[in-house]
Amino acid sequence: MKLYYSPGACSLSPHIALHEAGLAFEPVLASTKSHKLADGTDYYAINPLGYVPLLELDDGTLLREGPAIVQYIADQAPLKNLAPANGTLARYRLQEWLNFIGTELHKGFGPLFNPAMPAEAKTLTMEKLKSRLTWIDKELDGKEFLMGEHFSVADGYLFTVTNWAQPMNVDLSGYPNLVAWRARIAARPGVQAALQAEGLTK
Repeated sequence: MKLYYSPGACSLSPHIALHEAGLAFEPVLASTKSHKLADGTDYYAINPLGYVPLLELDDGTLLREGPAIVQYIADQAPLKNLAPANGTLARYRLQEWLNFIGTELHKGFGPLFNPAMPAEAKTLTMEKLKSRLTWIDKELDGKEFLMGEHFSVADGYLFTVTNWAQPMNVDLSGYPNLVAWRARIAARPGVQAALQAEGLTK
C-alpha cells in the first residue's frame, strides 16, 4: 500500500492508523502547496482532487477520504481493535464520531487557515469551534478514549484535527478532559511513529 500524505495535514490520521495497525506501507509525500511529488510528478494526475490523504492499494485501487481510509485500514487488522466489527451498533458509533470530527471540527478549522477570510467570519468560526470542543470535552469525561476503553481510528482523527489548535491560536487549556486525552494519545508508540515520520516531533 501507498499513503499519499502531507506533513501535519489530515493525512496524519491514516498515517497513525497504519502504524497502530502494524501494516506495511510506503509513505509518499504529496505537497498540498505545489501539488507535486518529490520526483516532480503532478499529484493531480494521481488524485484529480489534489488533496490528501489518498491510499493506493496493492492492486492499484485508489481509496479517498480519511474516514473511509481509516476504516479500511482498521478492517485489515481486526485483532488491533481499531474499529468495532461491521454491522454492530458500536461500528455506527465509530462512524458517528468520524462524521462529527470531519464535518464539525475538520471543516470547522478550515476558515481559520484562509488568510483571505474576514476577521468577523473567523470570530464566528472560532465561537462555533469552541462550542464543539466544549461538547467533546464533556463526552471525554471519565473515558480513556472516544469509544471507551479502546483506542480507535476516531481517536487518531480527533488527535490530528486538534493538533491544528496551536498554530490557529485556539486555546485548549479550558478543556481539561481533552488536554489529558491528547497527552494519552500523543504518548502512544504508533502515534509517535507517525509524528516522527512527518517531522512533527520536537
